[in-house]
Amino acid sequence: MKLNSARLAWHDCYYSPGDSLAAFAIERARLGGAVQLSEFDGRTSRAVHQAIAGRIQQAINTLPGYIASFGHWMYNPLADVDHKEMAEAAVFIRAYDKSARMTVYKVARARYVAMGVLHRYRRMHQGGQSANVDPLCKPEDFRKWLEGWYGIKLASEAWKREWAGWVELCFEACDDLDREALAPVSTVIRIMNSPGELSEARKGSTFLL
Repeated sequence: MKLNSARLAWHDCYYSPGDSLAAFAIERARLGGAVQLSEFDGRTSRAVHQAIAGRIQQAINTLPGYIASFGHWMYNPLADVDHKEMAEAAVFIRAYDKSARMTVYKVARARYVAMGVLHRYRRMHQGGQSANVDPLCKPEDFRKWLEGWYGIKLASEAWKREWAGWVELCFEACDDLDREALAPVSTVIRIMNSPGELSEARKGSTFLL
């Protein structure tokens, strides 16, 4: 496991390399090390992976549930529908807290827009790579996707006035939740890459115990 990206570390700490020789060779190549297909080396590689993964998972477990669920839905290859629903709720609530007052009718539709923004944000950072373009950056494409996926039709002529600001708030909510979710993982990576900081960090970091 390479410790140079909190997003990738989140993904990789829940990924277990396969037991086959081919899977092991691929994993070692991905890690940038020499491939030695001995039984001992295979067990050693697995043990190292599990030790590092355990440290990352321990850091993730310090997060509040809704923030951890956001991170799991974004980066955990084992994420499930519960993570998805909690992440969607977190984005909506975070954006709603910063928005102007809405009618009940608009709130119901705003929930689906928030869900759509999370879908876009997740696609942009899929698997921790963070190299993908926004698949629905054009308002007309986003409106079409919302209608096709959720049956929610939003008028194009009122888009900028009614929804552009809300979409921006939802993206800001995603950024905030993402940053909060990745913070303890980034701290662990910094510590593990800088052994000199370990003793000082132990004094106030419960996930290092």
